[in-house]
Amino acid sequence: MATSHTVGGNTGGDERADGLGNRTRTGGVQSLDRAFTLLEIMADAGGEISLSQLAESSGLPLPTIHRIIRTLVGNGYVRQLPSRRYALGPRLIGLGESASRMLGTWARPHLAQLVEELGETANLAMLDGDKVIYVAQVPSPHAMRMFTEVGRRVLPHSAGVGKALLAQMPEAEALATVRRTGMPAATDRTITNTEDFAAELDRVRLQGYAMDDGEQEVGVRCLAVPVRGGPAMMAMSISGPESRVSWDFVERAAPIVRRIASSLAADLNHRG
Repeated sequence: MATSHTVGGNTGGDERADGLGNRTRTGGVQSLDRAFTLLEIMADAGGEISLSQLAESSGLPLPTIHRIIRTLVGNGYVRQLPSRRYALGPRLIGLGESASRMLGTWARPHLAQLVEELGETANLAMLDGDKVIYVAQVPSPHAMRMFTEVGRRVLPHSAGVGKALLAQMPEAEALATVRRTGMPAATDRTITNTEDFAAELDRVRLQGYAMDDGEQEVGVRCLAVPVRGGPAMMAMSISGPESRVSWDFVERAAPIVRRIASSLAADLNHRG
């Protein structure tokens, strides 16, 4: 379901509703603000939407939406489907990749601090469609360490960062995601049914962090936390071999990872 975005008609600055229903003013060019609002609504709807849905979610008149969408289509940021619905266009891919690289650059000092304090590999991840994508990493100094290639995509149900990301969603949306991806067993510890996974997400929300206890790779343990309050939904993790990432280590590390995740969120908001 698309998030409601209300755009006012004041030429000196638009009024918009945020995700909590609070109205805020923007001081930019009205048509540009409206174009970004329509793109955000399309993204919230899963990347594809009809003009009537855009009108309902944005509160804009159809002629205005037609004019903006034609411009976005002409520039490759939106494409029209044979069904006459509209979808996000290919030129957004390049923008997203560039933004992801910049996010990695901004995140690395925070991940490096995590490695310095805890000694294990630190990662930052986001959702890319229904999968998790790793967008930044700082490796552990240990000879035996965990390594995940930046840009790698994994299924969310077996990854600590995947659980931390899905725990930020409403339960129905999170479970719909893993139903779409499937829940194959990577190891004999992988959660493979939605009932157990729903209970796992409840634990994540309650304790404030997620665990991958050998569920993605035998002998590897990962602690992940949501990056709350940032400009986008993200998760930060620390991972290493079970021999070093003991349960005592997890108890000590969890508040440290949460603290540095909060620092990253504040830094990204300041940059924005």
